[in-house]
Amino acid sequence: MENESVDTVVSMNGFHTFLDKQKAFHEIWRVLKPGGDFIACFYIRGKLKRTDWLVKNILAKKGCFSPPFQTEKELRDILQKLYKETDIHVDGSMVYFRCVK
Repeated sequence: MENESVDTVVSMNGFHTFLDKQKAFHEIWRVLKPGGDFIACFYIRGKLKRTDWLVKNILAKKGCFSPPFQTEKELRDILQKLYKETDIHVDGSMVYFRCVK
C-alpha cells in the first residue's frame, strides 16, 4: 500500500493477534492520510487478573492471542507519540480508541 493512501483503518478485536504490534502500529500510521482515523478495540494487560490469566495460560498457548500485550499506559504512550489526536477509553480489559493522524 502507498504512503498516506487510506482514510480510515479499523481493527476490531484483532490487534492482539498480531505478532509484531510495533510494526503494525507504524504501518497503520504510514498508510493513513493526514487527518485519517485509526479506530480500534482490543485486549490490554493489567486491568483484570482473571482475564490476564485466561489470555496468558489458555488463549496465547492456543495461538488465539500473540504476546506482547500492552498495558493502558504503554498503549497511550505509543498512540500519543504517533497521532495528533487520541480518544482512548478502557472498559475492563478492553481498550477502545479513535486516533487522528
